[in-house]
Amino acid sequence: MRYMLLIYHNEHIKETLPPEEIAKSESSALSYIDEATRQGVFEAADPLEPTSTATTVRMQDGKVMIMDGPFAETKEQLAGYFILDCKDLDEALEWASKIPMVCGGGSGCVEVRPIRELMRPA
Repeated sequence: MRYMLLIYHNEHIKETLPPEEIAKSESSALSYIDEATRQGVFEAADPLEPTSTATTVRMQDGKVMIMDGPFAETKEQLAGYFILDCKDLDEALEWASKIPMVCGGGSGCVEVRPIRELMRPA
């Protein structure tokens, strides 16, 4: 089963980190990807740009509404994701626990969600 591991952290903390701490974080993420690839579970991963670059699209009264940024005021923002093909939830949770959360002294969390495959017409 495929799982999406959604990475959340306080993006404002990253703005205050020295370049060597950011480089350490990126190196740790690449090591994680290498290990997941060696174990045959890695499918995809990408960091996201800050929420200040986001655009939200909503439908309101049958009209498309386009607004800058997200609406939610939260302490942690969606920062990136991994997609892993694991045998079960326990394996996905084990991989989630290994995600390097170097930025901000290891703060943040990982949301693990199964990916529901879309049924496509033959």
